[in-house]
Amino acid sequence: MIKLYGYWRSSASYRVRIALALKGAAYQYIPIDLKKNVHRGEDHLARNFQGYVPVLELEDGTTLTQSLAIIDYIENTISGPALIPEEPKLRAKVLSAAMVIAADIAPIQNLSLLQKLTADFGADEADRRRWAAQWIARGLAALEPLADQRSSDNLYTQIPSVFEACLIPQIYNARRFGVEMKQFPALTAIGERCQALQPFIDAAPEAQIDAPFQGSANR
Repeated sequence: MIKLYGYWRSSASYRVRIALALKGAAYQYIPIDLKKNVHRGEDHLARNFQGYVPVLELEDGTTLTQSLAIIDYIENTISGPALIPEEPKLRAKVLSAAMVIAADIAPIQNLSLLQKLTADFGADEADRRRWAAQWIARGLAALEPLADQRSSDNLYTQIPSVFEACLIPQIYNARRFGVEMKQFPALTAIGERCQALQPFIDAAPEAQIDAPFQGSANR
């Protein structure tokens, strides 16, 4: 069985959990506690030299890193609903929108950067929240017009794609850092529809075995 090393509140881990759930794939979830620096230990560095999550370990021992690369592997090796369209123009549009989140928004508000703000600049919790909220809101503002022009329940596709697998974790983080989602009604609508689907429910942070107060959204 494949293994997914992740952290309950990591948005990149969350993306991969969604992708696996949408495919109906069986896997073993192995928590890596970022708050206890488990990701910086020798065992995890042997899986991923950057010390990040997620890591997907295949049955032959091969380890894959970077959430979008992992999702691309899942798409190409596990049968089920398509996560990435085949048609070249649509594929490029879906991946472009997904990368606004995965490459532009998420890295600026991840745990290691927020910790660095405190270590190097003395930022307190309120400072970190303002920083994260600013960049999340800016990124979502760029995506909102695309969502407002959509002709389906999702951004570009009839069923949830890699974009929605990236969007739902980012909405989770937006709310966590106090971003007012009412200013993004089209993205919020996509999020609400997805979060009502069982794969997204199963992949949610509070459903993971390493989540504090597992089964509750109140952490």
